[in-house]
Amino acid sequence: MSIEPGTYAVDPTHSSIGAVARHLMVSKVRGEFTGFSGSIEVADDLADSVVSVEIDAATINTGATDRDKHLVSGDFLDVEQYPAITFVSTKVEPMGENSGSITGDLTIRNVTKAITLEVEFAGEAKDPWGGDRIVFSATGELAREDFGMTWNVPLDGGGILVSKTFKLEFEVQGVRQQAAIAAGGAEGIEGAA
Repeated sequence: MSIEPGTYAVDPTHSSIGAVARHLMVSKVRGEFTGFSGSIEVADDLADSVVSVEIDAATINTGATDRDKHLVSGDFLDVEQYPAITFVSTKVEPMGENSGSITGDLTIRNVTKAITLEVEFAGEAKDPWGGDRIVFSATGELAREDFGMTWNVPLDGGGILVSKTFKLEFEVQGVRQQAAIAAGGAEGIEGAA
């Protein structure tokens, strides 16, 4: 995997951060956070790179208002006390031509646990405003009870209403900082694209 070294800002208008849980033990419910920021510091040696992300926990959107209200309550994210979810990498491990893993500290509800994300690098591209971009996908799993999210309802036939594990899904475009500055205001235009 070869990526041009530098500092890349996560472009929230062309990125997504989501979580997937099982409901009634069989169906999947997807949620997406609409407010987040982050940076990717790509080092000459990829193993020395650092990724950091901050998510506004109150921006979870599953497409159902009542469910979203429950997710931001004290039963789950408790956004009044813990408004941010953060991830800071501690280890970047390239594994193949376009794959690798990122291990880091995930903090939810003021509880920090290590998590490993499997990463697929989609490539680099120049945008129409001269910006250099990198694109990748990452997935991982978290045990929500590890972060104090223990609410659940037992089902009559066995099992539980909401799965104990959530799958995290990241689709990220990062724009190189020097290019964003040189583009001088083009970000407002590209945000509409």
